[in-house]
Amino acid sequence: MQKMKCSICGHVYDPAVGDKDAPAGTDFQDLPQDWVCPICLAAKNLFRPI
Repeated sequence: MQKMKCSICGHVYDPAVGDKDAPAGTDFQDLPQDWVCPICLAAKNLFRPI
């Protein structure tokens, strides 16, 4: 599982931690297509692997 970084605000989605919409262990690719950055609301496709 790979961390993904928002290209707009720099927020890092860490699959080991998850977020308010996804439990820990949820891989980025398994997030729903309409998932958005919890900080700046950027679309999922604006995240890049780190």
